[in-house]
Amino acid sequence: MNAQTILITGAAKRVGAEIARTLHKAGANVLLHYRSAEGEALALAAALNALRPDSAVCVQADLCATGALPGLLDAAVGIFGRLDALVNNASSFFPTPIGSIDEAAWADLMGSNLKGPLFLSQAAAPHLRASCGAIVNITDIHAEWPLKNYPLYCAAKAGLLGLTRALALELAPEVRVNAVAPGPIEWPEDGAFSADARANIISRTLLKRQGAPADIARTVRFLIYDAPYVTGQVINVDGGRSAHL
Repeated sequence: MNAQTILITGAAKRVGAEIARTLHKAGANVLLHYRSAEGEALALAAALNALRPDSAVCVQADLCATGALPGLLDAAVGIFGRLDALVNNASSFFPTPIGSIDEAAWADLMGSNLKGPLFLSQAAAPHLRASCGAIVNITDIHAEWPLKNYPLYCAAKAGLLGLTRALALELAPEVRVNAVAPGPIEWPEDGAFSADARANIISRTLLKRQGAPADIARTVRFLIYDAPYVTGQVINVDGGRSAHL
């Protein structure tokens, strides 16, 4: 049986890289999408290919440039000859308090978190129907429970949550579509959350600890490999934080 081929967006670092490593360890050939983190993407591909030759390939794209996405998918599928799953992980995250929102913030946050996944899923749909594949969207618990000062990001992720359920309906019965909603897994690199803010968030999780990228990656793996009767669902991986937000 041929190995499955999985495209992971934003796969160069952080949670995306851990998802790629986990799916590769499960036996998949991985297409590692990146926008600007070329060095990290190439290093990850080299590490994975050292474990299993010719099993990881980097693909560069700005997901907001939607006109190029069908060609990107065709070229990517041409490398391994098939596409079995798409993981829409790439995301922008930054605060937009009311009064500060402008067209640039709209284009960035909506583009990376909603527009890109929509058009990429549309381009991938024929390939995924052919393989009876799956889509996993990485949403956020704040899609349902908004985070103060991040209204545009929360709205974009809420759109992605709705898109998950809509695509499950549109692409059934051949393609399953689900989402994973992280809680406190990795903090933003911009230092937006102080030590006190982080401690407060952790204190409000039922498990009283921060999660790890591996927690998200294992859930993505489950939805792709071990959940053939699950579609249209969102799994919150948040240490129980959303149980009493």
